Amino acid sequence: MSLFIGVLIGYGQETDTIPRKHITTTRIANPPVIDGKLDDAAWVNAPIATNFIERKPVNGLLAPDSLKTEVKIVYDNLGIYFGAFMRDPEPDKIQRELTERDNIGNDDFFFILLNGYNDHQLSLEFIVTAAGVQWDSKITNSGEDDSWNAVWYSDVSINNDGWVAEVFIPYSQLRFPKKEVQTWGLNMEREFRRDRRRLSWSHIDNTKGGFLLYDGVLHGIENVETPTRLSFQPYVSTYVADYDGQSEVTVNGGLDLKYGINDAFTLDMILIPDFGQAKFDDKVLNLSAFEVQYDEQRQFFTEGTELFSKGNLFYSRRVGGSPSGYVTLGEDEEVIEDPSSVDLINAMKVSGRTDKGLGIGVFNAVTEKTKAIIENTLTGERREEVVEPLANYNVLVLDQRFGNNNSVSFVNTNVTRNGGFRDANATGAYLSLTNKKNTLSYWAQGEGSWVWDEDTKIGAESSLGVSKINGKHRATLEMSMRTKDYDINDLGYSSTTNYVNYYGYYGYRYLQPKGKLNNLFLNFNLNYERRLDPDLYSNFSFNFNSSFTTKEFVTFGGGFEITPFGTNDIYEPRIDGRHLDEPSYYNPWVWISTDYRKKFAMDATFDWYIYDAKNRNNISVYFTPRYRFSDKWKLYFENNYYINTNDRGYVNYVNDNIEIGERNQFTVETSLESQYIFNNTMSLNLAFRHYYSEVDYGRFFTLNIDGSVLQDGAYDVNHDGTYNSWNIDLSYSWWFAPGSQLTFLYRNSIESYEELAGQSLSGNFDTLFNQPQSNTFSVRVSYFLDYNRIKNWFGSNNSQSFYHQERNKKTGKTVRS
Repeated sequence: MSLFIGVLIGYGQETDTIPRKHITTTRIANPPVIDGKLDDAAWVNAPIATNFIERKPVNGLLAPDSLKTEVKIVYDNLGIYFGAFMRDPEPDKIQRELTERDNIGNDDFFFILLNGYNDHQLSLEFIVTAAGVQWDSKITNSGEDDSWNAVWYSDVSINNDGWVAEVFIPYSQLRFPKKEVQTWGLNMEREFRRDRRRLSWSHIDNTKGGFLLYDGVLHGIENVETPTRLSFQPYVSTYVADYDGQSEVTVNGGLDLKYGINDAFTLDMILIPDFGQAKFDDKVLNLSAFEVQYDEQRQFFTEGTELFSKGNLFYSRRVGGSPSGYVTLGEDEEVIEDPSSVDLINAMKVSGRTDKGLGIGVFNAVTEKTKAIIENTLTGERREEVVEPLANYNVLVLDQRFGNNNSVSFVNTNVTRNGGFRDANATGAYLSLTNKKNTLSYWAQGEGSWVWDEDTKIGAESSLGVSKINGKHRATLEMSMRTKDYDINDLGYSSTTNYVNYYGYYGYRYLQPKGKLNNLFLNFNLNYERRLDPDLYSNFSFNFNSSFTTKEFVTFGGGFEITPFGTNDIYEPRIDGRHLDEPSYYNPWVWISTDYRKKFAMDATFDWYIYDAKNRNNISVYFTPRYRFSDKWKLYFENNYYINTNDRGYVNYVNDNIEIGERNQFTVETSLESQYIFNNTMSLNLAFRHYYSEVDYGRFFTLNIDGSVLQDGAYDVNHDGTYNSWNIDLSYSWWFAPGSQLTFLYRNSIESYEELAGQSLSGNFDTLFNQPQSNTFSVRVSYFLDYNRIKNWFGSNNSQSFYHQERNKKTGKTVRS
């Protein structure tokens, strides 16, 4: 094993093919006031990072003097400071749309990437817009995790020559090894929004490699001590809820805790959780063979999950999701109370990465025993039945990074339920390699799943592939497979199983603007799939898609997909070993996205599946206009239409026969969002969504063994249906202190399902608004407390604590306790 690891590390050793900029920072005695002005003595002799280079649209062009950017960098025992001056020939035109925190609109902005381990693998990203709004994330070469939130300080100002961003990042928010002399990866970028021009300090070559491979180097930080990384976020919330005339008032209190175990690892714990203000799910009428995978809305489960997303074995909605058990009804019994979710008792996660590149993540959560209430309709007697016992959820992740952009990972997930309920375990191993020239990427993975229920079920998944990742011409080859008993759905999410798939991709792109286009992407994809057990052809498809961006920043494209031999759908029958013949189709689509710098902008898509069957079509139309009334007020509208005619799908299993229904489905989804942003800490948000979907069945068929269907005139069960969902959220949010928030939220929700189709518009709304409504008003206050600040309250003489400084912008002074 050690020889294998040694070979891998040797394979991925960093080369000198990518030049790196260097800058050496200096220590200061007195920190600057963070007020957006570089007039403090700390900045006078500070080293300057300059000579920024355009990353896009013209990659590699030296920034002109009219957009000269200079960044001063200093540090002290508390943290690191950045003072950025960005020249602008027309300062009155600097774009500064106000948004909520962790959002960027039509804005100029400045951002900092810091990698305390200087390993090109994971950086912390800090952005401040010209409107003073903060945005932060963790970033890897495979993407950004913008759910991560840090507590840091910034301010901006506009002057006659451009604008200034001043930033202070405490060491408590960073990760770096415990060494006397630090060497950090660093990059900085500036967005010049009027030209949508992005300028980088250390040049990022778009011909090959990943974003973080082009970090520069920050030297000079010496003999600093990380303060104790311990913070608390107590909260208090109250809810006034009314449902169908029944009112209830509840008051909750709890605590989130973060503790830095050492320089690399952090413990996050949630005690007495409260997710009452989590966003509504966008519910839909689901006729497919698979459950709908909804986005996670609970902050504890979305923040800092970079490690836990390895392998996609962890779908956090399983924790506190639907009960795993079912109610068994006796004669003359009915369910009075059937819980749709399980309460979370507590949850914790430990995550971090050593200076040798080993990332470790541990997650644990415990959910409460949950019972359904059943009543005898004759006697009125009630009983309880456990539908989910006390359950424990665990995730372990080990991720060793090496070289420039290579990793080998191990993931294990486990669900243990009390009593005779279902238990499950899933394990995966993943290898990702990039060659020294950063031109080829290789990957391989294998996963196994074990489920213990009435029977033991063992399944497996594997894949391997190679990609050319440099130049104008890109390509990928991949093979993957899953056995039919692969099941990770106790703590992960999987849908399709029992297949082997072969995939090929070729892509062509512009690396520099050409003619009337800033960029161009052309992609060609081949996909061939077979069922594994028993062997059966499933699908062959060819796909072409394109994207073009003009010099005026209008982006448009289109493409088509064909399945010339039709599809043997092995999932729609809902029974192993069976399949439904689906005709071939031709699927063209077009789309456009206009320039978001304009007050009015829109996105639109038209997508049409044309089947080789009489009058069978699937048409989707998306139209999403938006209007920005001012830098404070904006309006977003979205309207989506879905029309399926003569579609066919499973409806029932009767007397050993699989019944297939021919149906027309019409769906309209409308949403409206309006935001008024008072300043960079205070906002008012209105969100509305109405979803309507009706399905109307015509003929019914019996599915034959060979996948064909035979019309069944005797089957007359009604499967028509109309589903409505209506949600309104009105919220006021105020970040009254760093990491601390006050939220007022009003919610109204209604939903209905009727076993009929073809209602008039007025009849549809009459049905909807005759249903019980849910109205909720809630107030939630959370306050960020740092251990170092608390010590200071009690008179501890800790001169290293950042919280000895309280910035008073009115007087422009730094007040020390």
